[in-house]
Amino acid sequence: MQLRNSTSRYGWVSIFMHWGVALAVFGLFGLGLWMVGLGYYDPWRKAGPDLHKSIGLILLAVMVLRVLWRFISPPPPTLDSYSRMTRLGAKFGHAFLYLCLFAVMIAGYLISTAEGVGIPVFDWFEVPALVSGLPDQADNAGAIHLYLAWALVIFSGLHALAALKHHFIDRDVTLKRMLGRKA
Repeated sequence: MQLRNSTSRYGWVSIFMHWGVALAVFGLFGLGLWMVGLGYYDPWRKAGPDLHKSIGLILLAVMVLRVLWRFISPPPPTLDSYSRMTRLGAKFGHAFLYLCLFAVMIAGYLISTAEGVGIPVFDWFEVPALVSGLPDQADNAGAIHLYLAWALVIFSGLHALAALKHHFIDRDVTLKRMLGRKA
């Protein structure tokens, strides 16, 4: 299996980033929902958010690399069997997923840096607070983060359903290509 994308399938780098991001998004979503219900004396009250922030910032770096990788190794072209609407839907759907991912992570950053304190990433390094002190920054960014996270997870579910529709109903190679199989 090749590292780079070809005209017929995705390479291992794209596949790893795609499925890794999906796993991280759903994991972070579950962790986020779980940690907001933690009690004051729960030992995870500090550890949960620290883990959430660290994984979120690593995900941000992976997403930047993923965007750069799309320029280095463009994805395979859409299938000739796709209708014009399917092509447009795929293009806008992927753009929405990318924009939503970046927006939810930026909102998370704004929540965490509202007090002017940087974010430690697994105690390896700290991401500085570049924007802080905006009126109601943590509350406004928190609301945006929550709604965008829900939108991202719901739309990701629709994205998965579309891939399954292509595989089981249309019987085309859309899903196979993202699994590294030849078209």
